[in-house]
Amino acid sequence: MEKTRNPVSVAEAVARVIAKAVRTGTESVPLAESYGRILAEPLTATHDVPHFTRSPYDGYAIRSADSAEAFGGNRVTFTVVDHIGAGQVSRVTVGAYEAVRLMTGAALPAGADAVVMFEQTAEAGPLGFTIRKAFASGENLSLQGEDMQAGEQIIPAGSFIQPGTIALLATFGYAQVKVARRPVVGILSIGTELLDVATPLEPGKIRNSNGPMIAAQLARMGIPFKMYETAADQLEESLLTVQQALLETDCLITTGGVSVGDYDYLPEIYSRIGAEVLFNKVAMRPGSVTTVAVSGNKFLFGLSGNPSACFTGFELFVRPALLQMTGADKVYLPYTKAVLAEDFSKANPFTRFIRAVYDGFSVRPAGFNKSNAVSSIARGNSLIVLPGGTRGYSAGTAVDVLLLGVEEGTDEWLL
Repeated sequence: MEKTRNPVSVAEAVARVIAKAVRTGTESVPLAESYGRILAEPLTATHDVPHFTRSPYDGYAIRSADSAEAFGGNRVTFTVVDHIGAGQVSRVTVGAYEAVRLMTGAALPAGADAVVMFEQTAEAGPLGFTIRKAFASGENLSLQGEDMQAGEQIIPAGSFIQPGTIALLATFGYAQVKVARRPVVGILSIGTELLDVATPLEPGKIRNSNGPMIAAQLARMGIPFKMYETAADQLEESLLTVQQALLETDCLITTGGVSVGDYDYLPEIYSRIGAEVLFNKVAMRPGSVTTVAVSGNKFLFGLSGNPSACFTGFELFVRPALLQMTGADKVYLPYTKAVLAEDFSKANPFTRFIRAVYDGFSVRPAGFNKSNAVSSIARGNSLIVLPGGTRGYSAGTAVDVLLLGVEEGTDEWLL
């Protein structure tokens, strides 16, 4: 069993993963089910928006030329010849010193080229009003096509479909939306020491927290998954499960069994199935033993059994790979700069990712931060990134921060 491990940088590891991602194909889904998916083709305007010139206010449609003589001391009188609401179209052509009373959203009547808001008028008999200011042509109007024009590409393929995208799709009549097919991901936790969540604790045993955690990370992305029964540290049993998972899923995430201990069999499993190992050590803490391989066009993500290392490995490598498989144009975690709120004196021989709490300005470690920590994962909403080769940081220093749980990422990798 090959145990040689030459660390690669995080940036190189991510690049190798992205280069191997194979598109999952496309499918059509109803508009109501398209939120959170990746748009598979550009969204093009099928008509002008607005598709007719309309009033953005409650008021009166007039000919602007008839208001030219209006000013503070000289009020001009108009006669109301029609009254329409939104969704209605007047059959009247507005003539000299005539007006059509109309509600917000109503189409501009023929002959009119401006709208006077109600509050800009004074009543003058049952069918009239006066104004004391001149109006320019086009004033108080929403012009046809001023927002979007027919044939215009509004949203590119690869975009995350968010609520605003849904509004556009509905506007243009896309009852069915072409989206990327979501990959199906297998989850396999390996370790004789692991117990089911509902099982009472025993000496030397721990409950399996990584499997449910990864399931939640996938659910946050809207990715379907298949959970496999926890495997003991037995080579043949684990091999059979991995082989079965590769038949049933687009990629497999394993936790545990990836290091170089006597019972860490994943390197041997990769060898037996003929998988290409992209890397088996990353210059990072936690999670240096993170291993990624490909079998055919399917990923095998070997994440650490330590919870914090497992969590971080998913966000750094699995998340962008899955998004790349769907053709997303923003596959990386969004990032920002923040001021370190407290000292972090630990040296960083490798790039260190610290579970953290970011408040919009400053950032601080989320608590206990060893690789086996669980509590800091629950408290954190970000990862502080400290470059390798540094000897610690003091409060007040500006640091890089990766943001977690954000719907849409970025198209640039931080490191």
